[in-house]
Amino acid sequence: MATELDLGQILQDLESTSTLDELSSIAFGLREILKVEHLTYHWVDGAGDQYGCTTYSDAWEERYRDKNYHRIDPVILGCFQRFHPVDWKSLDWSGKVSKAFLQDAKGHGVGNQGYSIPIRGPSGQFALFTVNHNCDDDTWQEFISLYGRELILIAHYMNRKALEFEMDRQPDSPRGLSPREIDAITLLALGYSRAQVAHSLSISEHTLRVYIESARSKLGAQNTTHAIATALSRGLIVV
Repeated sequence: MATELDLGQILQDLESTSTLDELSSIAFGLREILKVEHLTYHWVDGAGDQYGCTTYSDAWEERYRDKNYHRIDPVILGCFQRFHPVDWKSLDWSGKVSKAFLQDAKGHGVGNQGYSIPIRGPSGQFALFTVNHNCDDDTWQEFISLYGRELILIAHYMNRKALEFEMDRQPDSPRGLSPREIDAITLLALGYSRAQVAHSLSISEHTLRVYIESARSKLGAQNTTHAIATALSRGLIVV
């Protein structure tokens, strides 16, 4: 399904974006690299306003908005209750409304497999990063096992960049972590070694130590493990 992922290049490309259109172009490029049918970043606020980018068809985007599907979508409802990535097959699709929604989605080219990453930030910010495809269960599980960790970091980057473009959507973050500090803590939480984190972020291990110590200080943590746990509990990172 997918090819080798150059995570460093992908993150660099995301970092250099400055508009939602550019972020959308990245999404289409990622779809080709991952060899999946669709990729989506989806932000929904409490008032129901929606924002983001997707490779879904214009027809499905318009129908989703017109039908206010975000109010019944099992993916959004299920992920809002979770903090970890969610395989769509683990969600409850048994209800009549859910079945009708799924049938409509498939009719508009949404695949039979999906993997969504809930993203939470300060002040209740919530978004989803999703990849989906048409394939059998074994193929999909192999894909997730191979790229699950990288998708989490990509999701975090897309969320950060999207919020930068719309400052009125940016949640307040007093004494928050810097983007690079979040990157470092996220990768460490995913099990990367310090050398691997430094390589992924294209920085020296000395610079990485500075980011880690700064994050630890801001979080009031006694050590790196404590900093990771605190960042997770506050919704500053997702793994």
